[in-house]
Amino acid sequence: MEFDLSREQEMLRKEVRKFAKQEIAPIAAELDDDERFSPELTKKMADIGLLGMFVSEEYDGQEMDYLSYIIGVEEIARFDGSQAATIAAGNSLGIGPIYYFGTEGQKKKYLPKLCRGEGLWGFGLTEPSAGSDAGSSQTTAVLEGEEWVLNGSKIFITNAACELSMGVTVQAVTGTKEDGRPEYSCFLVEHGTPGFTAKPMHNKMMWRSSNTAELYFDNVRLPKENILGKKGDGFHQMLQTLDGGRLSIAAMGLGGAQGAYEAGLKYARERVQFGQPISKFQAVAFKLADAATEIECARNLLYKACWLRDNHRQFAKEAAMAKLYCSELMGRVADQAVQIHGGYGLIKDYEVERFYRDHKLLEIGEGTSEVQRIVISRYIGC
Repeated sequence: MEFDLSREQEMLRKEVRKFAKQEIAPIAAELDDDERFSPELTKKMADIGLLGMFVSEEYDGQEMDYLSYIIGVEEIARFDGSQAATIAAGNSLGIGPIYYFGTEGQKKKYLPKLCRGEGLWGFGLTEPSAGSDAGSSQTTAVLEGEEWVLNGSKIFITNAACELSMGVTVQAVTGTKEDGRPEYSCFLVEHGTPGFTAKPMHNKMMWRSSNTAELYFDNVRLPKENILGKKGDGFHQMLQTLDGGRLSIAAMGLGGAQGAYEAGLKYARERVQFGQPISKFQAVAFKLADAATEIECARNLLYKACWLRDNHRQFAKEAAMAKLYCSELMGRVADQAVQIHGGYGLIKDYEVERFYRDHKLLEIGEGTSEVQRIVISRYIGC
């Protein structure tokens, strides 16, 4: 078995970590306080190759393997969950569906701009009444002549209503299958299309400098060719997109856990009580030892899932496992990091407060922890 990363992957980790420490860490708290998305910072992240990482060079992508992409997300999340969310959603949910399912014309039209960071793209799946139960989607698309007419709404959509937003991939009901279940298809909807409205969502507990949107479609008319893939392919496209997206959420959990652990370790070494650093007290040292052990387990689980994907093996079960474990791990580590900080961990002057808030969405987004357990239980034959 080979556990060493390639030279290119090690260099990527080093460069992204250096960038995040210099460019993101100094302003992360300010952006969080102001609840402000930064197009300038997003463009800087694109400039170092963090958008379109797995896309071929033909479309201005970096043509890296999926593990390299995951390492990039992990290192950004080590410093700030909001910026990691922008990159993770920009790649897995924005670029991914167009790259894997789009026509050549669609790829050439959108991918180069998205890979260069000139724009961002959202993935419209969740609805006010359809979150984990995607089968309850109410958004519809009806073919009238040479146009699709789209009606409905979406909620909690990342990267869909900011200065860089170019458009969104929308899943809609396009008919009924023979077994009576809804038929789903996906459509590419550009900003500026009549009847399409995107509104930023505010007052979030976490990822406050990531852009989150509500989307509304009021008789939005789309050219027939704006369908993604074939009519009825939407459900399959959604599942494949979520499998890859779960790996990026896991990377955010792993990176966030690493960041919270490092903050706790640093504080424990510096904080002196009863004449010695609190890291010397067994009660504190054991918290850090447990965190270091779990982070190592999480990294191996996530990297194996990526290895399976890169080697064209089945990885859906492992992706669900990695998403579940890494997201919940960040919660455990952030909780103990706050405990180590004591009262100081409860104020915004210390970054563990932000890690503590940011972890929660990881247990909800792209399939809740409960849904991941359902997925895993089915794979193991329950």
